[in-house]
Amino acid sequence: MEIKGKNIIVTGGARGMGRQFSLDLQEKGAKPFVLDVLQENLDELEKEKGIPGRVVDVTDEGQVETFFNEYASQYGPPDVLINNAGITADGLFVRKKDDEVKKFPMASWNKVVAVNLTGVFLCGREAAAQMVKHGVKGLIINISSISRAGNFGQSNYSATKAGVASLTVTWAKELAKSGIRSAAIAPGYVNTEMVAKIDRKVIDKIVAQIPSGRLGEMKEMSQAVQFIMECDFFNGRVLEVDGGHRI
Repeated sequence: MEIKGKNIIVTGGARGMGRQFSLDLQEKGAKPFVLDVLQENLDELEKEKGIPGRVVDVTDEGQVETFFNEYASQYGPPDVLINNAGITADGLFVRKKDDEVKKFPMASWNKVVAVNLTGVFLCGREAAAQMVKHGVKGLIINISSISRAGNFGQSNYSATKAGVASLTVTWAKELAKSGIRSAAIAPGYVNTEMVAKIDRKVIDKIVAQIPSGRLGEMKEMSQAVQFIMECDFFNGRVLEVDGGHRI
């Protein structure tokens, strides 16, 4: 696929990796459109870079359906969806403190599953529906994670990112007859706002375990996304971009 001129929707696209994807794809001549939950982030991106966007809750089926229908009516069907929106709410599954046993909160489980898994499903479904309807030989790129293998303190996040990897393979098989590809990247620890919230001592320990000896950069994740777009034979696979790190 040639990037230039393509209609690309990026969820969680007004900050972090999503913003980097949008900016880099715009430089390549694509036409990115970003979804986010904060209007101020969208306004800033459009004012500075001219990239349009819209507030959409990816966990809300009605909002997602409405957006994709209206987007297709205004801009034409999407060529690419980058399912980037994601959150964390870490905590131990069960732990004992003094004489009390603390359990992982159900609210934290539901919140992360809703955004990271249900949101990916809904946006992927609606993007694929528009591609099939209009005969677009499109592409869905999902963002999984190194944590999909199971990471300490991330029962919810790890489960969703493993689920995202499975959805990627399933969609590649099901959508192949329509000429639509599905692929994913699995970033390791990357210099993002999310990682910046981690205690510096913890980050130092993590970096010590990465063969490349550093955190990844958002630009490098963006390069991986572009590779998937441009390589038409890359399909149904998760591209690991983690500096050799294993958890």
